[in-house]
Order: sequence, then C-alpha cells, then structure tokens
Amino acid sequence: MTPGIPSVLFVCVHNAGRSQMAAGFLRHVAGDRIEVRSAGSMPAEAINPVAVEAMRELGIDITAETPKVLTTEAVQDSDVVITMGCGDACPFFPGKRYEDWVLDDPAGQGIEAVRPIRDDIRQRIEALAAELLA
Repeated sequence: MTPGIPSVLFVCVHNAGRSQMAAGFLRHVAGDRIEVRSAGSMPAEAINPVAVEAMRELGIDITAETPKVLTTEAVQDSDVVITMGCGDACPFFPGKRYEDWVLDDPAGQGIEAVRPIRDDIRQRIEALAAELLA
C-alpha cells in the first residue's frame, strides 16, 4: 500500500476477464493515482483472449497480465474491494468498502457479447475513479 493513494482490488472467479478488464481500465484512467490489484477465487491458466481483444479495440493492452489467486493480504491491503460474481469466496474485513458488480461472464463468449460487458465496466470504472480522485 502506498500512503495517501487509494487502492482497489477487483475480484472474479477466474481473474481472466471481468476483473482484468476493470483493472486495465482503472490503470488507464487513474495512472499511478490509484493502486490497482485483481485476483480470482479460482484463477484460470491465462487471460481470456476475447477480453484482451475487446480492450485492445480501445487502445488498452492487458496482454502482460496473468490470473492471480485471491489472498487475504490483497483484501487487507485494499481500500475498495469490487467483486464480480465470486460469491462467498471473497474474505470480508470490517472497515473495507465492498461493492458487488453484477456483470455477465465473458468466458466462452465472442467479441460481440464481450463488448457490452467491457463498456459496462468502463462506465463503472469512470464513476469509481471520479469518486476516488475527487
């Protein structure tokens, strides 16, 4: 954790699509003004290539990211924890801000189905960044 800088953790089951797109958007929008993490309760082997393609369409490269396992430390070190369908797998700590974003899972979907998910995530990220950086 960097003192004075808000930190956000995005969590989904596989850490291959939704949470990676959200992290990519927040890094793009906030730069180093917000610390960004992502993780999964059951991480996949690799990032969803359609999620990578959808983000590339907007000029955001997430190809270097890899799915990471959710740790208690990652939650403890974050000010805001945003879950995306991980259910009860996410540890809860008092004093943290939790949000659950209901989003379709891009796994197994084509680019036409992933674009609206990506755009929904982008709108949520823009609102979140504006609030955290206000």
